[in-house]
Amino acid sequence: MEIQWYPGHMAKARKIIKQNIRLVDAVIELVDARAPLASHLPDLDELSGGAQKIVVLNKADLADERVTGMWIKKFREIQLEALDMNSMDRHSVKRLINLITTISCKKPGGRPTRCMIIGIPNVGKSSVINQMAGRKGARTGDIPGVTKGKMWLKVNKELELLDTPGILWPKFEDKATGIKLAILGSIKEELINIEELSCIFLEFLSKEYPHSLRERYKIDVGKSPREMLNDIAFKRGFLMVGGVPDMERSAKTLLMEYRQGKLGRISLENPDEQGGFWQNISNQE
Repeated sequence: MEIQWYPGHMAKARKIIKQNIRLVDAVIELVDARAPLASHLPDLDELSGGAQKIVVLNKADLADERVTGMWIKKFREIQLEALDMNSMDRHSVKRLINLITTISCKKPGGRPTRCMIIGIPNVGKSSVINQMAGRKGARTGDIPGVTKGKMWLKVNKELELLDTPGILWPKFEDKATGIKLAILGSIKEELINIEELSCIFLEFLSKEYPHSLRERYKIDVGKSPREMLNDIAFKRGFLMVGGVPDMERSAKTLLMEYRQGKLGRISLENPDEQGGFWQNISNQE
């Protein structure tokens, strides 16, 4: 399946970043801990200029803890400050604030350190900012593209944040990248074949996390993805007129429950991957 998405407000987001980068001392890029590479902006260096960069692996509570540790190590090996985070946990938020304070120098005139928050849609930017600012200063939601303007928020006397709209790049060079982002919920559902996406995800789970499928849905993971999707429909009672399984409802339920963490802590990629499942997906016509 091919996924391309670059609505007008994404181009506007890039323009906002370029216009305001000179106003900030550091750039905080939020990535999804379940797919840090797929949710990482490949042109971040171009957009951020010479500002200090911090990579925050958000939603770490939903990711495979062992794999997240591998990613933190990988980012630090390439001289990028990296931190795993759960935006709903105040301790995680304090760790991020402390890290920013630690790496930032005193500014002329005693002004606060200014940071720009960058991330793809639905990665949790608004939730992170709300927690850092200690109040609901930015709208939150689970629909990609909720935050479309820009705003400054004061964290404390030493730190200010610039929020930006969620941003995606014009073209997914790797087909698997778009599919991972769709599974995570970073791409609008109306642009996706939800059943096809769910079948790809089921195939991945049956290979990498078969126990999660067995425990959650009590299904035979040795079957084909479409058969497994069919079995989930019957197990959950998703039946239409005549007892026909509602495959679309089954597909939406699978993806929703994954995003909510009900399938357990599952990562879609790890830094040591060579070939394997996602490479095969990218190579398919």
